[in-house]
Amino acid sequence: MYEACFGLKENPFTLSPDPRYLYLSPQHREALNCLIYGIHEKKGFMVITGGIGTGKTTLCRSLLAGLDGSVATALIFNPALSDIELLKTINQEFGVRMGRGRGTKKRYLDALNGFLMRNFADGRNAVLVIDEAQNLPHSVMEQIRMLSNLETVREKLIQIILMGQPELLRLLALPSLRQLNERITVRYDLKPLARGDVRRYIEHRMATASGQADGIFAPGSYGLIYRASRGIPRRINAICDRALLVAYGRDLRTVDRRLVRAAIRDIGPGYLTEVGSGGVHRSVFEIIVAVLLWTVLLLAGYGYLAGGGKWPLLK
Repeated sequence: MYEACFGLKENPFTLSPDPRYLYLSPQHREALNCLIYGIHEKKGFMVITGGIGTGKTTLCRSLLAGLDGSVATALIFNPALSDIELLKTINQEFGVRMGRGRGTKKRYLDALNGFLMRNFADGRNAVLVIDEAQNLPHSVMEQIRMLSNLETVREKLIQIILMGQPELLRLLALPSLRQLNERITVRYDLKPLARGDVRRYIEHRMATASGQADGIFAPGSYGLIYRASRGIPRRINAICDRALLVAYGRDLRTVDRRLVRAAIRDIGPGYLTEVGSGGVHRSVFEIIVAVLLWTVLLLAGYGYLAGGGKWPLLK
């Protein structure tokens, strides 16, 4: 809606994981390099974790987009599958054709192994990425471990990348998944962006959408966006998108702190962490007020009981 008003070719803050919009902060660059290393060296299992909205899926899409034709890829977005459904989906993603007959676990495994052996003979690699892996059932995690047994005497036939929220680490730490956990050779945990990276992140997305980095966001707005978003890219996108919409609605061409505050209010309580005029977080201020009110009510109730069932002021 507001794109033409600000000279943008497209929405710069869409929530879809477009690899063109990946901002390579130092940690995102390091995570990407770790994955590229693991794939190139055929390390087998790799794990990338991070909180909601920290850019895991966008990083994954960027990784896959950057791989050349020597790497066959499969991407699983819905991990809520049974072990046999997972094998079927992996084969479909790799383009493995199944003959006639009932799809059993053995048939799927044999077909996948045949594909990987032919792939290896052609000098190619294979990468399987499973997003939202923290939702994988225990039985499916065990099946994934078994996939790592598809190998030659010298190297792995398939490289498996598990991406998920921090709960994935707790899942892998279970004693029953010890064998899988011990096979993971590459690990990286994505954190929220640092304060300085938030400005560069916004400028990168604006430049990608417009072809140039302009001054639509006032310098004073970045600190407020950082505090409200806590450096989480998905929240930054939501705040910036709403701020541009507010500016468009008010026929303004610059997004300042006032418009950012209005955007945060529109988004809702989940984003209300901006600093108020008194320098105290609004959410913290509301908690303090609530505690004071409860204290007053408790004291009043105590006075009521001590006064024999009469309010002290009404004696």
